[in-house]
Amino acid sequence: MENTGWAKTLRIIGIVAMSLTALVTLAGGAGTTCVALNPTGYGERFAGIAPFQWLYLAFVVVTIALGVLGVRAAVLLVRGARSAYRDALLALLGGTLVGIIHIAASRSLRGGSMPVDAVVYVTVLTLAIFLLFRIPGIWQGVNLARAARDEGTGRHAAAIALWATGLLALTIQFPMAPTHTIDGINYADVWHVALTLIGMTLILSGVATEVYARLASDRGATGKASSAPSAGIETCSRHPA
Repeated sequence: MENTGWAKTLRIIGIVAMSLTALVTLAGGAGTTCVALNPTGYGERFAGIAPFQWLYLAFVVVTIALGVLGVRAAVLLVRGARSAYRDALLALLGGTLVGIIHIAASRSLRGGSMPVDAVVYVTVLTLAIFLLFRIPGIWQGVNLARAARDEGTGRHAAAIALWATGLLALTIQFPMAPTHTIDGINYADVWHVALTLIGMTLILSGVATEVYARLASDRGATGKASSAPSAGIETCSRHPA
């Protein structure tokens, strides 16, 4: 299965899933900052966590750190680093554990845990994908520790991941509106300008990455084609008629 179309597709799915998980984890950590710093500033909805403000500040720091680890893992997956799979698992397992604790605390203290639930669902789904990769028949083909041999697939995966995360940054205020709207204000959209700039930058970076990948592929194909005649001439020179 190694280097087959299915193996390459699975590798791309893994990289895109890890990238999206890293983004929603970062967004979740950053979004918790508001209520962690001012739990009584949003009416009675978050007032219950005020006595445990320190805990939610810890959630902010740890969740953002896990998001950064997720970004790092995604980059390593693209590069095909030997530690990429291990680092991705650590980020996903850490995100799942912290997310479950966050859910339990929020449900106990304020009677609800959205939107943390959504972040945990995405993290668990990505973790399941990476655990499936370890099935022997699948791992033999998609083995991320050997992925550096196929730089082209890594670049294409990076481009797709950049497009996906860019699109999510541009639209995240819409799916998150039901859980972030308080007194008619959609707090998922308070960073509209910043998220728009981030989203556009990611999409444009994806375009640049895909163009570079195609140019590199064309150069590689041209190099192979130009080396074929020279090989033939060398053979003839060694065996003159």
